[in-house]
Amino acid sequence: MENKAHALIAGVFVVVVTALLALLAIWLTRDNVQRHLYEMSTSQTISGLQPQAAVRFRGIPVGKVESIGFDQKVKGNVLIVVSIDRAAPVTQSTFAAVASQGVTGLGFIQLDDNGESTQRLTPNDDDPPRIPLQPSTLDKLLKQSQTIFVQAEQATARLNQVLSDENQKAVNTAVTQLAEAAGSINRVAKGMEPTVAALPALTRDSTATLLAVKNASTQVAATAERLNAKGGALDKLTQGGTALAASVETFSAATLPKLSEVADETSRTMRQLRRTVSGVDDNPQSLIFGNGPRQPGPGEPGFSANGDKK
Repeated sequence: MENKAHALIAGVFVVVVTALLALLAIWLTRDNVQRHLYEMSTSQTISGLQPQAAVRFRGIPVGKVESIGFDQKVKGNVLIVVSIDRAAPVTQSTFAAVASQGVTGLGFIQLDDNGESTQRLTPNDDDPPRIPLQPSTLDKLLKQSQTIFVQAEQATARLNQVLSDENQKAVNTAVTQLAEAAGSINRVAKGMEPTVAALPALTRDSTATLLAVKNASTQVAATAERLNAKGGALDKLTQGGTALAASVETFSAATLPKLSEVADETSRTMRQLRRTVSGVDDNPQSLIFGNGPRQPGPGEPGFSANGDKK
């Protein structure tokens, strides 16, 4: 009887402990947070995302993934149903993306907001509103992989073209020409060594020449100053020019009119002299007998067209 009593006590103890552990587990896993349902539809790959995965808003846990299935409204899309804490700031500009956790590769939903809207997204558990799901970094990389491969192929083709036999020959020729040019430069440098050695003496000569030029410029400046000074050669020359201009003006105003009158008188006298000489040539006897009576003119008695007297 004693053994049966001990066995009964042990059994009751195990049952009580088991019940307490179950109650403790229920208490620890209880979830009193009120959440709203939201949906996300995407045609992208969501590898690594499982039900009960975490939903985070900028790194802060705000919910979990309730289910993953196919979208009945959009054919071919994957539908993700999540439950999010009512206190989470889910607005009309909130968007989601599938992210991975470190080295484990387990996926979770990362929420973010670009701040374009401050109006909250109205919840409705019967017809949950949808949050846009943007492509993840992996999806973007997969989309760009084709372009990257094409660019890599083009770069490889160009590299092969650069490394072709003809280009290698051209490079070798260019290197040879550079070596020849370097040799020529060395020879020119050696030939210029005497010139370089003579540069100090040339510099001294140039300095002396510059000093001589400077002295000559100083003397020219002094001479110019003396010429331009009052009473100098330029001043006297200016005064002489002024006096000459006054003389010319006086000559033009007084002498030239008188010379013009003398010229007119001389011209009249010469005309009279020419008429006298012409008369003598026509009738030389006039010097002795005079001119005689005047010949009658047209319409006068005794006029003759032939010049004969009647």
